[in-house]
Amino acid sequence: MSTTHAFSQFHHSWFNRLHHMLQQLSSTAATIRPPLTPEQNNTLRNLIDKVMSHHHDYYRAKSFAAEKDPLAVFVSPWATTLERSLHWIAGWRPTTAFHLVYTESSVLFESHIIDILRGIRTGDLGDLSPAQFRRVSELQCDTVKEENAITEELSEWQESASEMMGPRADINDKIGRLVSIIKKADDLRLRTLKSMIELLSPQQAIEFLIASAELLVGIRGWGLNHDR
Repeated sequence: MSTTHAFSQFHHSWFNRLHHMLQQLSSTAATIRPPLTPEQNNTLRNLIDKVMSHHHDYYRAKSFAAEKDPLAVFVSPWATTLERSLHWIAGWRPTTAFHLVYTESSVLFESHIIDILRGIRTGDLGDLSPAQFRRVSELQCDTVKEENAITEELSEWQESASEMMGPRADINDKIGRLVSIIKKADDLRLRTLKSMIELLSPQQAIEFLIASAELLVGIRGWGLNHDR
C-alpha cells in the first residue's frame, strides 16, 4: 500500500473519530454548570486528554507519512479543495486558534453580559480573566513570530528551485529540507493547541476544543459537498 493511500485511509478514519468526539464534547458541555465539583473537573480533564491524544496521533502519523513522501503530504490529496485553499504548509494556520478564542469569547461575553455585570461568574470563554487575555496575547505574538520564520524558510526553499537543475543538484537534500519544514509547521500547530489548553480552565478548554473541532469538521463537510 502506498504512503498516500495509507494516510488517506488514516485521515478519513481520524476525521470520523473527531466527529464522534465532537458529539461527546458537546453533550458534556451541555451539562456544565459552574461552580464545578472536583469530580466534574476530573471528567473534563480526562476528556481533554482524550482529544489531545487524538491530535497527537494525527501528527505522529503525518510525520511518518512526510518522511516517506513529503511531496504528497505537502499537496495533501486526501484533503478537499476547500481545505487546501485554506492550508498553510499542509495544514491549518496556528494563529487560527487565537481567532477562535477571541470570537468565542466575544460571542459568549455578549450573551452573558447581564450576568457578568451583576458579578455572576459564568466560567466559560466569555469569562476570561485579564491575566488569561494577557497570556493569550503573549502566546499569539510568539506564535506569529514562529509562523513567519517557517513561512520564510519555505519561501527560501521555493526560491532555490533553480538549484535542482544544476550539475551538483542534490534532490535528496532539498526534499529533506521540505520534510523539516512540514514537521516544524506541524510541531507549531500541536504546541499552539497544547499551550492554549494549558492557559484555559477545563470548562473553557472544552469550549475551545468544541469550536476547533466544529471548524475542522465543518470546513471538511463543506469541502466534500463542493467536490461532489
